[in-house]
Amino acid sequence: MFKIYHRIHQIVGNVIMVQADGVTYGELARVTSRRGESLAQVIRLERGRVYLQVFAGSRGIATDAKVRFLGKPLQVPFTENLLGRSFTGSGVPRDRGPVLEDGMIDIGGPSVNPARRVVPDRMVRTGIPMIDIFNTLVESQKLPIFSSAGEPYNPLLARIALQAEVDVIVLGGMGLKYDDYLFFRDTLDEHGALTRSVLYVHTAADPTVECLLVPDICLAVAEQFALENKRVLVLLTDMTNFADALKEISITMEQIPSNRGYPGDLYSQLARRYEKAVDFDSAGSVTILTVTTMPGDDVTHPVPDNTGYITEGQFYLKNGRIEPFGSLSRLKQQVNSKTREDHRIVMDSMIQLYAQFKEVQEKLAMGFRLSDWDRKLLKYGRRFEGEMMDLSVNLPLEKALDLGWEIMADCFDSEETGIPTAVIQKFWPKHDSA
Repeated sequence: MFKIYHRIHQIVGNVIMVQADGVTYGELARVTSRRGESLAQVIRLERGRVYLQVFAGSRGIATDAKVRFLGKPLQVPFTENLLGRSFTGSGVPRDRGPVLEDGMIDIGGPSVNPARRVVPDRMVRTGIPMIDIFNTLVESQKLPIFSSAGEPYNPLLARIALQAEVDVIVLGGMGLKYDDYLFFRDTLDEHGALTRSVLYVHTAADPTVECLLVPDICLAVAEQFALENKRVLVLLTDMTNFADALKEISITMEQIPSNRGYPGDLYSQLARRYEKAVDFDSAGSVTILTVTTMPGDDVTHPVPDNTGYITEGQFYLKNGRIEPFGSLSRLKQQVNSKTREDHRIVMDSMIQLYAQFKEVQEKLAMGFRLSDWDRKLLKYGRRFEGEMMDLSVNLPLEKALDLGWEIMADCFDSEETGIPTAVIQKFWPKHDSA
């Protein structure tokens, strides 16, 4: 039996308030006014007062509008027919395809019981050397890409979607420009990856509440695919827009703000989504890779700062490259001993040599005289940046490791690298030259 109320007591922004009882948090309602109908979601309960966020906005809604509570949370369809489709942030088809109504599932449920998880131990190959070699992405890991404005984080996500060795891609966009949505859709379509992908995209022109729904819808669908024994990669961009939507609604609700106006439960809101990453004991997995833009390139901004305490490392995107020093995958040790026996040696040696190259760059900038060793490091650093760090490089892990050996052999004598003799004898290219 639906509960229907005929009086709205308060309208602030896109939030309306009615006096009601027996209503649950997150419950859906249908608001009927002279302008038509719109779904709304309960976002706050306070001593008989029920606050609802109207999906289509409150413009045109009068105090005599009718509010009918539906007795259930927001649900989205789950079926194999989702693959290849794109939807709005509330699950409405964006691609003019048919509306799907099969297998409706709730969104925003609890994270998986730890007893049903297994320790992550499988690599997700991306074809990007700065990830595969130096900060390996692991199944069921949760990692953000920290980026400042203007960096190519969406093209990077698109490349990962095309090349990641997974079964299903679930892409969620929050506050995207419409051109960015078209870029993702067309790129995936042109390279044949759209058939294993489903897109939930909130554009900057869509209602704010839909921005908040995107991560929950993506993760609910991903979890269902994982339960069907699929390896699922969830890509979310941009979590800072998600946090800004939280801030906008908390200000509307007159909640006491925390750091820089963000709500006091920002950490919990982010953790609730990130903790959906899981590797099921007897099924598939959900891996989460997100973009978190840093306003003013400030890593102490509340969104990246809170994110860093939740996730298992981060990728730093700077000057169009994944920076090797700021980036970290805390789970890489779980897998890089199983890929190839020289993986860790190449990883450690190349980063150590690159750190020395950065020091030589500082000497060069200050006008110091360079030694022969310094010149070797300069040659090495330039090759490393051009052939390893450049985001256009696309190599399988084994070929990337072989390339690492070739770069080191081209720039140094084998004894200059500090690599153990036994490893040198097995992997060092025969044309040893400085």
